Amino acid sequence: MPQQRLLIISVSAGSGHVRAAQALLESSTQFNDDFNDIQAEHIDVMSYVGRSFRGAYSDFYRHLIRHAPAVWAYIYQKTDNEDRSDISSILRRTVERICTKKLIKKINDFRPDQIICTHFLPADLLAREISKGRLHCPVWVQVTDFDLHSLWVQPDITGYFAANPEVAYKLRERGVDPGAIHTTGIAVSPVFSEPRSKTVCRRELGLHPELPTALILSGGTRIGTVADIAGRLLKNNDLLQVIALAGNNQTHYAELAQLAQRYPGRLVPVLFSTTIETLMAASDLVITKPGGLTSSECLIMGLPMLLVDPIPGQEERNGDYLMEHGAAVKAHDIVGLDYKISQLIADPDRLMAMRQAMLKLGKPDAACRVLTHVLRHARADAPGN
Repeated sequence: MPQQRLLIISVSAGSGHVRAAQALLESSTQFNDDFNDIQAEHIDVMSYVGRSFRGAYSDFYRHLIRHAPAVWAYIYQKTDNEDRSDISSILRRTVERICTKKLIKKINDFRPDQIICTHFLPADLLAREISKGRLHCPVWVQVTDFDLHSLWVQPDITGYFAANPEVAYKLRERGVDPGAIHTTGIAVSPVFSEPRSKTVCRRELGLHPELPTALILSGGTRIGTVADIAGRLLKNNDLLQVIALAGNNQTHYAELAQLAQRYPGRLVPVLFSTTIETLMAASDLVITKPGGLTSSECLIMGLPMLLVDPIPGQEERNGDYLMEHGAAVKAHDIVGLDYKISQLIADPDRLMAMRQAMLKLGKPDAACRVLTHVLRHARADAPGN
C-alpha cells in the first residue's frame, strides 16, 4: 500500500479539539509497520485565518463563556435547532468560507489522502469543497463531546467517530448512514494509559504518599479562583493534600505560592504542566470543568470528578452524562464543593465505586480505533483491492 498522507484539522476554540488532534497525530506513528509509511500533519484552523476572524470566532467564544454564559447557552441551543437553510446559518457559513481561503490552500498544498476533523468548523468548510467537486479525499469527523450538536453533522462526510452509543444513536436520528458511524470514544494521548504508581507520583511532588489528595484544574465565576478553592479545602480538611494548577495565570500562581507557605507540605502549586497525567496519577479526585477531552482523560485514569462551573451547552451535557453513570458529582458553589469533598474523602468505598464507573466508561484505545477505521478504509480503496 502506498504512503498515506493524513491531515488532522482542529480549531483552538478551547483546548480540547487541539488535544484530540494531537492524540491522533501521536498515535499515528504506531501504524507505520502495518500501513507502510504514514505522513501525518496536524493544523489548527486559527493559524490560517485573519486576525479579525480569529478574534470574532475564538476570542469572542472565550469572552462569552467567561462573561456572558447565558448568551452562549442561547446561541448553543439556537444553532442546534436551526435549519441549514436559515438565513442566519447561510450568512455564518458564508463569512466562514470567505475568511478561510488560506486554510483551503494549505489543505490543497498538502494533498491529503485522508482528513480527520476534530472540530465542526473544518468539517463544514470541507463538506462544501466536496459538494463543489474541489476536494476528493475522504473526510472524517471525531466528535469531541459526550452529546451531539447539529453543527457536527455535515453532508458528504465519510465517517463519524462517536464518544458513546448515545451520540451514535443521535447521529443516526439526524440522518447519518449507520455504516458511517463508529463508536470509538474520544481520541486521547497514549500517555494517559501508561501505568503509574500513585505513591511514587506523590513523593515526586513532595506530598505524603498515604494522605488523600485532590487535584484542582478549574475555578469559575460561581466557585471562585483556584486559590479560593484550595484555601477553603485546606482550611476545612486537615488531612487533605492539594495539587492546584494555575495554567498560565501568573496572578493565580502567585496566590497559590503564598497559600502554600501557610500549608507547608500540603499544597503543590503548578503554573503549567506538560505532564498532567502525573498530577492525575497522584490524585484521588479532580475538581474540574467537564470538557470532552479532560473528562476522557480522567475516565481512562479512573480519576473521580467533582464538576464545577460547566460551560452551558456542551459541558453541561458532558457533566450530565458523567453523573448519570456514577462517575462524577457536581458542586454549584464553593460551600457545596467543600461539603462534597469532605463527604467523598470520608467514604472511600464511594470513591472506589466512582473510580470503577470511570474505568468502565473510559476508552483508552480510542485514537487507535479511529485511525484503524481511517486506514482500513484507505486500504480498501487502494488500487487492486
